Amino acid sequence: MRTILSILIFCLAGRSFAQTDYDICVYGGTSAGVIAAYTAARMHKKVLLIEPGHRLGGLSSGGLGYTDIGNKYAIKGLSLDFYRRVGQYYGRFEQWIFEPHVAELVFKQYMYQAHLKVLYDHHIVRATKQAAIITSITLEPSGPAKAISRQPSGPAKALSSRTIKAKIFIDCSYEGDLMARAGVSYTVGREANTLYNETYNGIQLRDKHQFPDGIDPYRTPGDPSSGLLWGISSEPPEQQGGGDKRVQSYNYRICLTNDPYNRIPVTRPAGYDSTRYELLLRLLEKKPAEDLRGFLKFDLLPNHKTDINNNGPISTDMIGMNYDYPEADYDRRKNIAQEHTVYTKGLLYFIGHDQRMPHHLQIQMRNWGYPKDEYTDNDHWTPQLYVREARRMQGAYIMTQANCEGRTTVTDGVGLAAYTMDSHNCQRIVVNGMVKNEGDVQVGGFPPYPISYRALVPKAEECRNLVVPVCLSASHIAYGSIRMEPVFMELGQSSAIAAALAIDHHIPVQEVDAAAIRDTLRNDPLADGSTPEILLDNDDTTGVTVEGEWIREKHDSYGFSRLTDEHKDHSFRQVRFNIPVTASGTYTLYIYVPKVQNASQNTTIIVSTNGKIAETGIPTGKLQVEGQTSGEWMECGKYPLEAGKDNYMAISNKGADGVIVADAVLFIKNPSR
Repeated sequence: MRTILSILIFCLAGRSFAQTDYDICVYGGTSAGVIAAYTAARMHKKVLLIEPGHRLGGLSSGGLGYTDIGNKYAIKGLSLDFYRRVGQYYGRFEQWIFEPHVAELVFKQYMYQAHLKVLYDHHIVRATKQAAIITSITLEPSGPAKAISRQPSGPAKALSSRTIKAKIFIDCSYEGDLMARAGVSYTVGREANTLYNETYNGIQLRDKHQFPDGIDPYRTPGDPSSGLLWGISSEPPEQQGGGDKRVQSYNYRICLTNDPYNRIPVTRPAGYDSTRYELLLRLLEKKPAEDLRGFLKFDLLPNHKTDINNNGPISTDMIGMNYDYPEADYDRRKNIAQEHTVYTKGLLYFIGHDQRMPHHLQIQMRNWGYPKDEYTDNDHWTPQLYVREARRMQGAYIMTQANCEGRTTVTDGVGLAAYTMDSHNCQRIVVNGMVKNEGDVQVGGFPPYPISYRALVPKAEECRNLVVPVCLSASHIAYGSIRMEPVFMELGQSSAIAAALAIDHHIPVQEVDAAAIRDTLRNDPLADGSTPEILLDNDDTTGVTVEGEWIREKHDSYGFSRLTDEHKDHSFRQVRFNIPVTASGTYTLYIYVPKVQNASQNTTIIVSTNGKIAETGIPTGKLQVEGQTSGEWMECGKYPLEAGKDNYMAISNKGADGVIVADAVLFIKNPSR
């Protein structure tokens, strides 16, 4: 698969962009942008994808290789296809943990297959509207380094601005720049809890990623006159739940390697300032760490690499240093990103080289370095700052905490979210003479919930040909649950379908029927005309028969629950899934196997096809979850299925010597030869 993907890499540099009129213009080559552009092209629209930088995939190819997703059941269509393609690269059915360059290869594969144009290194400076319709956008080269075109012969030539016209625009940027320049209403920061009757929005002084009591905030301990340590605000604590314009912290998802043949040493960055990490020393004095995981979220990727995220009260998050980023000009944003780069590289250098750090942590840190084979065009460092939240549209519908918790359910859903309501800290302050972080919220435990189509479109009076799947309409705390890369890809696909339908029916995006979007997703989930897979969950109200007493559990399930049995084969138990086949052919069967303690070494499955019954044992005790963030689909064989026949498969406890799980089953039609 590596060879195939390598062949599929292509460069659009030099292709003509003389055309300026398109059906659909997608702004932002994030994961959502790639999927949106691919979907629109597959729906036979003329599409242009604009990426202000020089890399496709946003965070998904920018270091976030240990995928954040609360429940895989929520992810469908091309978003799920992305993780299947990643799995193919690694020789597996599906994989949610991957190296950055692999993600970039897959995103380029989408571009290649759809023959898509990508305009790199250009950002928007203006949107022109007439009667709530965007008629065109104006682009300029992204920064002075990209403002010069060097020809094989002749003098250097300054690149000029470009004007792009389209019938529909889709803003897939993390910042919502097209949306803002189109005059669409948005907000930045945190709403007060009282605004939407929430409890986890606004100012939140809580105990997660929090300093223990007793850590002094002053440069000279016990002496307020000496001033505060770097990064601590002098602002007094504010009322819990009150609103403000502070933005949750950004960081980089860090890819390092401990492979000595692929490792570049961590060196002291220009602008390094060791005083920025004084609080880490005070934390370790109060709360010693056995290893680097005590203050770094150290998740492992394939081939001896990492996806390091923030962990604890002082880590990779640069708290309080990004407040003006959402609305800043492009030069200021670059400065903020560079400040985060220096802080993060400086932290890695500090851990490994500052003699005040515990010796065992220094040794551990020196085993890691920058990978030679990642970000080769950016000094082996990701160009993608983790912009967790910037602008949020105030559209036709605003998703809130009530949606996340299932107290309010929309009927126009065009995607599902399932992650914890998650906000990183927003400020570091002094409380009762001690340093404390404020803003971190991590509250979950709810099942997948629908995201309203109305949350993806502006109010009709503001703009009628724009869809916004990333900076969508949500409160701060609801956005914290929705803002996951798999969900963005899912919403990108829905947005492209909506755009195509609006063009076909000559209507504003607000008038597109969400049911029509769902029908398209259901009937053609991969946008290629292939037969949709058949997914059956134990919670399906029709077609699932439960025999015997099973325990229903919600923890780590695929979907809303799973059924388990730990009585071995002492009395017969079975869960039968009837298979609704609409297209005859040969199908590959998979069962979803979550990680459970004391799992049976084998699980008996019974498959009835065309009146013939086959029984086989699946070695579920040998579950390999490398590359997964939870359980895994296990292949159970290939079976001929005829449309309209009484086909079924069953999970039985026959021969079980441990815990049996009946959660979900999957049938995928094999291509005809």
